[in-house]
Amino acid sequence: MYASGRGYGKRYDTNRPELYEEVKLYRNAREREQYDNMADLFALIQTLQCLEKAYIKDAVTAKEYTESCTRVLGQITAAFNLVKSSQHPDIPSFMREYYLDCPAALQRIEEGKPITIQDNKGNLSKSIANVVSLFITLCDKLQMSMCAKDELYADLKDLGDIMDRMSNLPPDFEGKIKVLHWVRELDQLSASDSLTEEQVRQMVFDLESSREAFVRTLEY
Repeated sequence: MYASGRGYGKRYDTNRPELYEEVKLYRNAREREQYDNMADLFALIQTLQCLEKAYIKDAVTAKEYTESCTRVLGQITAAFNLVKSSQHPDIPSFMREYYLDCPAALQRIEEGKPITIQDNKGNLSKSIANVVSLFITLCDKLQMSMCAKDELYADLKDLGDIMDRMSNLPPDFEGKIKVLHWVRELDQLSASDSLTEEQVRQMVFDLESSREAFVRTLEY
């Protein structure tokens, strides 16, 4: 028996009706619940990935991000407890099996907290060193005429994120404000777009003055 359409035919084997039965993923209520639980976990991990990307693009405020991220991380923990098994001993194994390409979400899950949560325990010296290093790196790049968005953005965003997590810096610290200003300026550019000569000069000035202000805070 054939059914044709659009110039081709498809054979139906009328002697094997079982081939046309609906295939179910589950055989009982318990298995159905397990698939539902896995679907919930899958969706939550994707949600966290989208939230991380939204924060990187400055599409949500730090407060909104922190509250949402904390909530989603708690939901992921609860959802995974319903899925955990010898087949899925941890979240990375679950993500590998179902081809979940969500690196930002995985990093957040492994750290167990939003990137905005202040973390100075044992890490203050490292944070200080990273901030100073990024200030110098960015100024060096600008002075070497490396002024395209894709050459500056990652370092600039890292610099702002690290300072945000340092509890010894006040919310209105001038260095944070100036770095955030330039992150927003770069957000408006395409990856290959470059800053103007005037913008480069101003950015160097802002970064150098911010670095000096940052160093002064360490004296108190």
